[in-house]
Amino acid sequence: MRNIQKYVTAFLVLVLLYSCSASKEARDMKHKIDGTWMLETITTEGIEGKVKATVFNEASFNCFVGSSWNFVSNNGTGIYNINSSGSECSAVQRLIKWSIYEPKDAAKQFQFKRLDDKRNPMDNGDGFRLDISGLTDNSMQLKSHITFEGKPAVYVYNFVKK
Repeated sequence: MRNIQKYVTAFLVLVLLYSCSASKEARDMKHKIDGTWMLETITTEGIEGKVKATVFNEASFNCFVGSSWNFVSNNGTGIYNINSSGSECSAVQRLIKWSIYEPKDAAKQFQFKRLDDKRNPMDNGDGFRLDISGLTDNSMQLKSHITFEGKPAVYVYNFVKK
């Protein structure tokens, strides 16, 4: 009788762990994201003209173009590097913690938090969520919905795998 209780308990623990884990689709996405990427372009939807804005509470919109991002899927950590360019962009290397967020009845999202040098969350623990609008072995497109001059708009981040 005790053996049966142990097996039932073990089975229930496994079911609980499985139900709390990420879906197969999210795990596949994490494995595709794993590696080094370059943020090739950032475009906008719903905004006309040049954009002068700070993104990810870090740097100007234009400073992120050409930035390098390294994602480690087995522990959900990473780093992005912004190169110094003129007076507008200072060199930055930022640690991040990332994952795939799975909202009910909506598209999967890439989420990340910026970390300081001691690996503590920045931005009051708030992070960033971007819709995953495209993901292949060699390209990734993320979209950030924002409000610009009182109207809905989108930043579109286009990455290529290095």
